[in-house]
Amino acid sequence: MKKRPPSGMGGLVYSTDRNTPTAHNPTTLPPQQQDLRIHLDRLGGNKVVTRVVGFVGKAGDLEELGRALKSKCGVGGNTKDGVILLQGDHRDKVLAYLTEKGYKAKKAGG
Repeated sequence: MKKRPPSGMGGLVYSTDRNTPTAHNPTTLPPQQQDLRIHLDRLGGNKVVTRVVGFVGKAGDLEELGRALKSKCGVGGNTKDGVILLQGDHRDKVLAYLTEKGYKAKKAGG
């Protein structure tokens, strides 16, 4: 006997509302509406990375924020897939910078 998928799969399939953000046309939320989380990840070889997740917006705006954070902390890093990575443990500096700029941010994970 075959199982049928549930009828209410959920999610938006089609909308005529032009203000609805889509994967192809994301809109960047203002800093007051962003909910960012700051994590500390341990990589192989005893290396640590500060990871900022939760940014909703365009890739260019994410790159700009990542560039500002790297400059503020004086370290290298990367921005991809909606995540900002900074080399080293800079959670306190990142949290101070983000709250100063009006973002809702907090430390997460441990």
